[in-house]
Amino acid sequence: MEKKINRIGSVGLGSIWNGVHAPGIQRSPNLELVAICDIDEEKLQAAGEKYGIPPERRFTDYHDLISCPDVEAVDICTSNDAHFEIAMAAVEAGKPYDLEKPITMTAEQADTLAKATEEKGLKNMVCFSYRFKAAARYARDLIAQGKIGRVYHVDMQYFQAWGLPRVDCPLVWRFVKSRTGSGALGDLGCHALDLVRFVTGKEYTRVVGHTGTYVHERKLLPKDGKGTGKVDVDDFCNYMADMEDGISASFQITRFGFGRGNYQRMEIYGSEGAIVYSLDAQGSGVDEIEVCSGDINADAHVFSKLPIPERYYVDQMQSFADILNGVGDGLAATIQDGQANQHVVDAIIKSAEEGTWLAP
Repeated sequence: MEKKINRIGSVGLGSIWNGVHAPGIQRSPNLELVAICDIDEEKLQAAGEKYGIPPERRFTDYHDLISCPDVEAVDICTSNDAHFEIAMAAVEAGKPYDLEKPITMTAEQADTLAKATEEKGLKNMVCFSYRFKAAARYARDLIAQGKIGRVYHVDMQYFQAWGLPRVDCPLVWRFVKSRTGSGALGDLGCHALDLVRFVTGKEYTRVVGHTGTYVHERKLLPKDGKGTGKVDVDDFCNYMADMEDGISASFQITRFGFGRGNYQRMEIYGSEGAIVYSLDAQGSGVDEIEVCSGDINADAHVFSKLPIPERYYVDQMQSFADILNGVGDGLAATIQDGQANQHVVDAIIKSAEEGTWLAP
């Protein structure tokens, strides 16, 4: 079956688009970037020149991009507060979409978006990008095959360092609740939640959270004036979760992990073995997997790094192209996965406020 080339329009030309989406679209033989949209005129024109997008397909209003007849599918990479309205506009226009995480600001919005997408029967993908790490997919298969027996515990860490005072990051939208919904939790923690759910194949049954903020004011961006503005989201979020089949999970999430880049570590302990997944452990962006299995290794406390078979290496934007072409592998996150994730995020936020365990 010959794969079709799908014409893509991207909304939001910030760091995630420049770092992940645009290069992925360029790599894919089945995607063509035909239109772009951003409220920042300078950014819009620069991207248009870089990628050869004609002026008539450079939009400052996402409605115009979505209604553009040249656009067959919509790529949504904006700040969190715009996700819901843009995705709903794509749904109303009957156009498939991919959407950055978290998908909405609230679980109620997530329910509305998921229902509307399902009713229209639209193809979609949520960009939980760590589902595309080869080590994570390998770990998922090992667990599904019963290689470590019954899973008892999962411990997940996701650490970045750019929130530290020494970095002196200004008050970007990720520090403003009205733009982002939550801080480290929605930025990093939702990835961690999805990754553990993806690897174990189990749902969350209850959660309890603890959040905090270290830097309460940050300097304003030049476009916003002089002085400082209030940070009203979490700098860190620690939470515990119960999952199906009695799995106990713990999470440590922070933007204050000194010396870390985009560091993740997930330790999974079962009755017959253990798996350690890591990302960016040496600052090189590499994902790795270690396994301890069998009595000899268990008694000697030996974890061996495994070579990852080639079949586990995939690309996020090519996966979206495959979904559009009806040949997806079924492992990318759907809007229903994003919906489930948002319910857990909301429960963690409420739990941290009330100091009690809550069901999603």
